[in-house]
Amino acid sequence: VKTHLQAQTLSAMAVGHQHNHESISGAFKSIYQQHGVVGLWRGVTGAVPRVAVGSAVQLATFASAKDWVCERQWFRKGSWAAVLAGGMVSGVAVAVTMTPFDVISTRLYNQPVDADGTGKLYRGFLDCVLQISSKEGLLGLYKGIGAVYLRLGPHTVLSLFFWDKLRNM
Repeated sequence: VKTHLQAQTLSAMAVGHQHNHESISGAFKSIYQQHGVVGLWRGVTGAVPRVAVGSAVQLATFASAKDWVCERQWFRKGSWAAVLAGGMVSGVAVAVTMTPFDVISTRLYNQPVDADGTGKLYRGFLDCVLQISSKEGLLGLYKGIGAVYLRLGPHTVLSLFFWDKLRNM
C-alpha cells in the first residue's frame, strides 16, 4: 500500500505503473478485492531479506567500528564521540547493503499484476535481481543510494547512540 501510494503521481509526470488509489483505505480495499490477502503481501520476498541483512550489518559494523576508533585512540572508550563514529560507519554500511533490497522490493511491490495477482515484469526476487543486473548492470541495484543514506544514516546514528547509552545504564 505504501509503495503504491508513494509512486502515484499525475499522469503527465508518471514513471512506471500507476495504481491510482484514492486513499490508504481505498488502496487496502482495492488490493484486497483484486488479489485477496496475498496481494497485500506481494513483495515481501524482497522486504524480509532487506530487514534481516540491514539489522545484521547495523549491529555488527557498529560494534566493530566503535571498537576500531577506540583502539586507534581517536576517541576514548565509552565516549559519546566513539558511539557517534561507530553509528556513522554503520549507517554507510547499512545503506550499501540495504539499497539493492530496497530496489528489488520496490520493483516487486510496484509492478503491474495480472488478474490472478502474478507480476507481469518479475517472477520473484531472483528473477528481479537477474533482470536488473542484466539490463541495468550491477549499479542498477544501487539506484537511490543517496536517498537511502539520507534516510538510514541519521536513523542508524541516533538509534545506535540511544541503544548504546541505554544499554550502559
